[in-house]
Amino acid sequence: MATALPDSAPPPEKTLAQLFTEGLNLFNNLGKIDEPTNSPNVQINVRKAMTLLEDATRLASMANIFSRNEAINEIPTEHIQYLLLPALLGSLTLQLTCGERKNIIATADTYFRDFLQRCNDYGLSDHKFSDNQLEPAKPNESQAQGQSQMDMIVKSVNTRASKIQRFKDKKELQEKLVVLKENLNNEHVDDEIKRDYFLTLVKTYIYEAVDELQSIDMEKPILDHIEKMGPEMRKQPKIPVKPLKPIIITRDEIQKAVYGAGYPSLPTMTVAEFYDKRVRDGIFPDPNKPKTGPMSMQEAALAGISLNNEDKEAEEKENLEEADDEDFLASERARDEYKDDHRRGWGNRMNRS
Repeated sequence: MATALPDSAPPPEKTLAQLFTEGLNLFNNLGKIDEPTNSPNVQINVRKAMTLLEDATRLASMANIFSRNEAINEIPTEHIQYLLLPALLGSLTLQLTCGERKNIIATADTYFRDFLQRCNDYGLSDHKFSDNQLEPAKPNESQAQGQSQMDMIVKSVNTRASKIQRFKDKKELQEKLVVLKENLNNEHVDDEIKRDYFLTLVKTYIYEAVDELQSIDMEKPILDHIEKMGPEMRKQPKIPVKPLKPIIITRDEIQKAVYGAGYPSLPTMTVAEFYDKRVRDGIFPDPNKPKTGPMSMQEAALAGISLNNEDKEAEEKENLEEADDEDFLASERARDEYKDDHRRGWGNRMNRS
């Protein structure tokens, strides 16, 4: 019989799919909570969803499921949904109310830029980044003065037209998403339908990310102005909050320095760092320390050891019978006599006949 794990053993690790699904469900349920964003209940759920999706991002990095050298049709259907990880984390980050706002929008900016850049790499979007810096680009004063009034009107009209077209495209994608989601409930759903659903979902979030980046670009100069007015104008949190650090999908130290949104000063966690942290937290076993405590069935199988004692006990019993062991035979006779005098179910019947 297999040896049971001790009570102090850590719970089994969740898979990437489980972490993502649980985090996505929490993310979707946030919109159903009829409470203000700064309420404790909402903030707890935001933090919980972020933790799940950050762990999912680290596992996605360990699995190395994305590469700049492959096309979108080379990604397995179940992996397409993981493209959403930075977009979901960006949206959750913007919902945080505890902490310095400038740090919050800088972290969200990193997530959305990383999401759009990866979508560009896979040919799902062609978003043009005007600036890779945290500070918004400032127009040249002489150029602004030399710009004719007609050019400003044309630019304004083009901007409005693009916004209207983007709104229509987004609405069409959302309507398509509703139909595809209904088909997913079919027991024998085709893989092509699932793939179309995930791709449509990613394309929908591309529009969301563009809108959020535009809102962030509008908020940055306001925060800069408040910062220049002095600390008395800034609302300081009552409890010091640890600065946010974006966790983007990355594989090694080189990618950690150059990949993502182009902010090497905002570090991510590599696979080796993630494993070392889990070892320090006691979740993963330390390969440098000998194994202590009971052995699991998987470890026994790898070591060629059987933990099933039933066959061994049966063999010993058979050997004792063949050898006519007096103690063993006396024990068996006593057991049979006890069973004759104490039938099963003859115990305390609570004074019932």
